Amino acid sequence: MLTGEYQHAVDAKGRLNVPARLREELGDRFVVTKGLDGCLFVYSYPEWERILEKLRQLPLSTGRNLKRFLASGAAEVEVDKQGRILIPPSLRAWAKLEKDVVVAGVIDRAEIWNRAAWEEGPTQIGADEIALEMEQLGF
Repeated sequence: MLTGEYQHAVDAKGRLNVPARLREELGDRFVVTKGLDGCLFVYSYPEWERILEKLRQLPLSTGRNLKRFLASGAAEVEVDKQGRILIPPSLRAWAKLEKDVVVAGVIDRAEIWNRAAWEEGPTQIGADEIALEMEQLGF
């Protein structure tokens, strides 16, 4: 399970040190793709294969945009000896990653956020919104 929030930096070459705890779950090779809300989604290979299988089953009429969004932006990355991955320039641009980033574990995936966007966006959910979602899910 991928959990936790980690403050990191992307270097001038676009490399990011992946937190060791997340690397344990993701492995040495995994997939980074465009995510929602302006972040990047990071999937282990087994999880990515599950997503691809679901996408394959979607009819063209209803699944083409989702297929394009997730698959065209996907990049296979490999962890180097220093624990870093190279994030392709197109994905760095998509998520507006310059230097300071947050890597967050979100149960079945990790997310990579521009730190300012992280602090202004998903971390600002109010207690009432969280309580309503928990209630709707039967917590």
